[in-house]
Amino acid sequence: MIRVNHLNKTYNAGTDKMAQVLKEINFVINAGELAILKGVSGSGKSTLLAILSAMDRPSSGEVLVDQQAISKLPDFHASHFRANSIGFIFQHFNLLEALSVRENIEAVLIPLGLPFKAIEAKVQHSMELAKISHKADQSVKELSGGEKQRCAIARALVNDPKIILCDEPTANLDRANSLHFIELIKQFQQLGKTVIIATHDPLFEEAGIHDRLLYMDNGVLSE
Repeated sequence: MIRVNHLNKTYNAGTDKMAQVLKEINFVINAGELAILKGVSGSGKSTLLAILSAMDRPSSGEVLVDQQAISKLPDFHASHFRANSIGFIFQHFNLLEALSVRENIEAVLIPLGLPFKAIEAKVQHSMELAKISHKADQSVKELSGGEKQRCAIARALVNDPKIILCDEPTANLDRANSLHFIELIKQFQQLGKTVIIATHDPLFEEAGIHDRLLYMDNGVLSE
């Protein structure tokens, strides 16, 4: 499902210096696989996920999803690709705290122009999968860290994406909520989702839920 060929990413570090964040990245992930992307902070994990989701573009190389070169899509088509194919779970949740749980999840579907009843059904289903439906009308700012994570999971699932990307999803959770998140990940697998989890949390590897283990070290990937 995902093929990455000769991927490089370089940023302008100022004063005429260039910083290479990703260096000749090559890998393949098959449909339905779960891959753990390990590495310390600053190793390039988040940059790689941003490129895989078409939120950022590589300096060179390509990313193919179902044989489509998503790394070369114009902004409008990249947005359409994300809306239909990607669920992203961020480290800091990236929720709109003034809105309710339901409203945060609904916001993902608004650009798709779906009928209200279809949106309502999709939101309810995703909340039930993430076990957060009992908080549907509560303001996000009133939720605990674990509840915010479940809201973020429901938002990632609501468009029924083929691919779910998780960026340090347990970094702000205690052990109990981290273990609960891993149980939800197992549900993603049962739903046939392709999942990539960028993390340095050993709980994921200990859980033995992964099909593939990738290592990032200073922008270099190994398997």
